[in-house]
Amino acid sequence: MPKAKNAVASRQRRKKIMKKTKGYFGRRKNVWTVSKNAYEKGLSYAYRDRRKKKASFRALWIQRINAAAREHGMSYSEFMGNLSKAGIEINRKVLADLAMNDPQAFEAIVKKIK
Repeated sequence: MPKAKNAVASRQRRKKIMKKTKGYFGRRKNVWTVSKNAYEKGLSYAYRDRRKKKASFRALWIQRINAAAREHGMSYSEFMGNLSKAGIEINRKVLADLAMNDPQAFEAIVKKIK
């Protein structure tokens, strides 16, 4: 077997990943190969979930708009359809915020599109 060279750099490379996996459960925190795999898997989950976060927020906004629209006797699809017919271009994020924090403004929008 050949002699391993550059132990300093190898150790630093390992220490860097071991430091990042410090709070993990079981062998994931102190065994190099398991730790490296867990770290790489975590990075891939982070990449995926940065994109998934946008979808989950959109779903939350839709639920909030739906709940507020039903208080005024409309379904979500009716509300959004009438909104586009009336030519009101407000995105779901702002509509959900109005529904939660300013019910009077949301009610004014509902009255305008009915």
